[in-house]
Amino acid sequence: MRRFGERYVQGAPYRDRPGAYGIIGDGAGRILLAHSTGKDGGWLLPGGGVDPGEGPVAALHREVMEETGWRIAPRRRLTVYQRYVFMPDYGWWARKVCHIYLARAVLPLRDPTEPDHTPIWLSADEAARRLTVGAEAHALRTLIRSGVSF
Repeated sequence: MRRFGERYVQGAPYRDRPGAYGIIGDGAGRILLAHSTGKDGGWLLPGGGVDPGEGPVAALHREVMEETGWRIAPRRRLTVYQRYVFMPDYGWWARKVCHIYLARAVLPLRDPTEPDHTPIWLSADEAARRLTVGAEAHALRTLIRSGVSF
Protein backbone atom coordinates (compact mmCIF):
# COMPACT_ATOMS: atom_id res chain seq x y z
CA MET A 1 0.00 0.00 0.00
CA ARG A 2 1.43 3.37 -1.00
CA ARG A 3 2.16 5.89 1.76
CA PHE A 4 1.75 9.66 1.49
CA GLY A 5 2.27 12.56 3.86
CA GLU A 6 4.19 12.80 7.09
CA ARG A 7 6.89 10.35 8.09
CA TYR A 8 6.17 7.54 10.51
CA VAL A 9 7.09 8.65 14.05
CA GLN A 10 8.88 5.84 15.89
CA GLY A 11 7.19 5.09 19.21
CA ALA A 12 4.01 7.08 18.51
CA PRO A 13 0.91 5.13 19.63
CA TYR A 14 -0.82 4.96 16.23
CA ARG A 15 -4.45 3.89 15.91
CA ASP A 16 -5.82 2.61 12.62
CA ARG A 17 -8.37 5.05 11.21
CA PRO A 18 -10.04 3.91 7.97
CA GLY A 19 -11.52 6.59 5.75
CA ALA A 20 -13.45 6.95 2.49
CA TYR A 21 -13.16 9.85 0.04
CA GLY A 22 -14.79 10.60 -3.30
CA ILE A 23 -13.67 11.96 -6.64
CA ILE A 24 -17.17 13.13 -7.50
CA GLY A 25 -18.02 14.29 -11.02
CA ASP A 26 -21.09 16.13 -12.27
CA GLY A 27 -21.19 14.59 -15.76
CA ALA A 28 -19.96 17.85 -17.31
CA GLY A 29 -16.29 17.48 -16.39
CA ARG A 30 -16.36 19.22 -13.02
CA ILE A 31 -15.23 17.77 -9.66
CA LEU A 32 -16.83 18.47 -6.28
CA LEU A 33 -14.40 19.56 -3.56
CA ALA A 34 -15.02 20.54 0.05
CA HIS A 35 -13.31 23.80 0.95
CA SER A 36 -12.65 23.71 4.68
CA THR A 37 -11.82 26.82 6.67
CA GLY A 38 -11.20 24.89 9.92
CA LYS A 39 -7.79 24.70 11.59
CA ASP A 40 -6.80 21.73 9.39
CA GLY A 41 -8.58 23.28 6.43
CA GLY A 42 -7.87 23.38 2.75
CA TRP A 43 -9.22 21.99 -0.48
CA LEU A 44 -10.29 18.39 0.08
CA LEU A 45 -12.02 15.49 -1.56
CA PRO A 46 -15.31 15.08 0.31
CA GLY A 47 -15.07 12.21 2.77
CA GLY A 48 -13.73 11.21 6.13
CA GLY A 49 -13.48 8.55 8.78
CA VAL A 50 -15.33 5.24 8.75
CA ASP A 51 -17.23 4.89 12.03
CA PRO A 52 -17.30 1.59 13.98
CA GLY A 53 -19.76 -0.83 12.37
CA GLU A 54 -19.86 1.21 9.15
CA GLY A 55 -18.38 0.19 5.80
CA PRO A 56 -16.37 2.52 3.54
CA VAL A 57 -19.21 3.09 1.04
CA ALA A 58 -21.70 3.95 3.79
CA ALA A 59 -19.12 6.30 5.32
CA LEU A 60 -18.57 7.93 1.93
CA HIS A 61 -22.30 8.63 1.55
CA ARG A 62 -22.54 10.04 5.09
CA GLU A 63 -19.39 12.17 4.89
CA VAL A 64 -20.23 13.62 1.46
CA MET A 65 -23.70 14.55 2.72
CA GLU A 66 -22.25 16.18 5.86
CA GLU A 67 -19.57 18.14 3.98
CA THR A 68 -21.42 19.07 0.77
CA GLY A 69 -25.14 18.26 1.09
CA TRP A 70 -25.00 16.12 -2.07
CA ARG A 71 -26.35 12.61 -2.66
CA ILE A 72 -23.90 10.57 -4.72
CA ALA A 73 -23.68 7.31 -6.66
CA PRO A 74 -20.31 5.59 -6.10
CA ARG A 75 -19.07 3.91 -9.29
CA ARG A 76 -15.95 2.05 -8.13
CA ARG A 77 -13.08 2.06 -5.68
CA LEU A 78 -9.99 3.54 -7.30
CA THR A 79 -7.19 3.12 -4.79
CA VAL A 80 -6.21 2.75 -1.15
CA TYR A 81 -3.32 4.56 0.49
CA GLN A 82 -2.07 5.23 4.01
CA ARG A 83 -1.02 8.37 5.87
CA TYR A 84 0.55 8.71 9.31
CA VAL A 85 -0.74 11.85 11.04
CA PHE A 86 -1.42 13.41 14.40
CA MET A 87 -5.13 14.25 14.69
CA PRO A 88 -5.36 17.26 17.02
CA ASP A 89 -9.18 17.16 17.13
CA TYR A 90 -8.95 13.71 18.75
CA GLY A 91 -5.58 14.10 20.49
CA TRP A 92 -4.09 10.93 19.00
CA TRP A 93 -1.84 9.59 16.27
CA ALA A 94 -3.49 7.80 13.37
CA ARG A 95 -2.52 5.47 10.59
CA LYS A 96 -5.18 6.58 8.14
CA VAL A 97 -6.08 3.92 5.58
CA CYS A 98 -7.88 5.94 2.92
CA HIS A 99 -10.16 4.41 0.27
CA ILE A 100 -10.76 6.69 -2.73
CA TYR A 101 -13.86 6.12 -4.85
CA LEU A 102 -14.99 7.46 -8.21
CA ALA A 103 -18.57 8.70 -7.86
CA ARG A 104 -21.21 10.72 -9.66
CA ALA A 105 -23.14 13.58 -8.08
CA VAL A 106 -26.86 12.78 -8.08
CA LEU A 107 -28.78 15.48 -6.24
CA PRO A 108 -28.12 18.40 -3.88
CA LEU A 109 -30.34 17.77 -0.86
CA ARG A 110 -29.32 20.36 1.73
CA ASP A 111 -26.63 22.68 2.97
CA PRO A 112 -23.57 21.03 4.53
CA THR A 113 -23.90 20.20 8.22
CA GLU A 114 -20.14 20.60 8.75
CA PRO A 115 -20.00 24.30 9.69
CA ASP A 116 -16.58 24.99 8.15
CA HIS A 117 -17.11 23.15 4.82
CA THR A 118 -18.28 24.70 1.56
CA PRO A 119 -18.92 22.61 -1.56
CA ILE A 120 -17.11 23.96 -4.63
CA TRP A 121 -17.29 22.70 -8.24
CA LEU A 122 -14.06 23.02 -10.24
CA SER A 123 -12.67 21.66 -13.49
CA ALA A 124 -10.76 18.44 -12.92
CA ASP A 125 -7.42 20.15 -13.68
CA GLU A 126 -8.14 23.04 -11.31
CA ALA A 127 -9.29 20.62 -8.58
CA ALA A 128 -6.04 18.64 -8.95
CA ARG A 129 -4.02 21.87 -8.57
CA ARG A 130 -5.91 23.01 -5.47
CA LEU A 131 -6.17 19.76 -3.50
CA THR A 132 -4.32 20.12 -0.20
CA VAL A 133 -3.68 16.41 0.46
CA GLY A 134 -0.98 15.10 -1.86
CA ALA A 135 -2.47 11.60 -2.13
CA GLU A 136 -5.84 13.04 -3.20
CA ALA A 137 -4.19 15.20 -5.88
CA HIS A 138 -2.16 12.19 -7.07
CA ALA A 139 -5.31 10.03 -7.38
CA LEU A 140 -7.15 12.73 -9.34
CA ARG A 141 -4.20 13.40 -11.68
CA THR A 142 -3.89 9.66 -12.33
CA LEU A 143 -7.59 9.49 -13.17
CA ILE A 144 -7.36 12.52 -15.49
CA ARG A 145 -4.46 10.89 -17.38
CA SER A 146 -6.50 7.69 -17.78
CA GLY A 147 -9.13 9.58 -19.78
CA VAL A 148 -12.06 8.91 -17.44
CA SER A 149 -14.97 11.30 -17.93
CA PHE A 150 -16.29 13.18 -14.94
